[in-house]
Amino acid sequence: MVTLQHYLILSAILFAVGVMGVMFRRNLIVILMSLELMLNAVNLTFIAFSRYLGSIEGQIFALFVMVVAAAEVAVGLAIAVAIFRLEGTVDVNDIDLMKW
Repeated sequence: MVTLQHYLILSAILFAVGVMGVMFRRNLIVILMSLELMLNAVNLTFIAFSRYLGSIEGQIFALFVMVVAAAEVAVGLAIAVAIFRLEGTVDVNDIDLMKW
């Protein structure tokens, strides 16, 4: 039987993998994917608590997080494509648009 603790442990592992991806990877696309992984980990926690507590609020919050994630992907990919067209790379170490 899958309990609440199993869902929380899986969510924590997914979130930690996402944090590691954001902190240690240099490709902008991989960083965006890691952010999505972190948001999905939060969604899993919301849904698990919603089912455990028998309320619908967690599912509603998960829907809001999915909307924010979709908007983040749209804006993030647009920025990544613009940076790639301007700089020719998506490596965050080579992007110096905001530096003096």
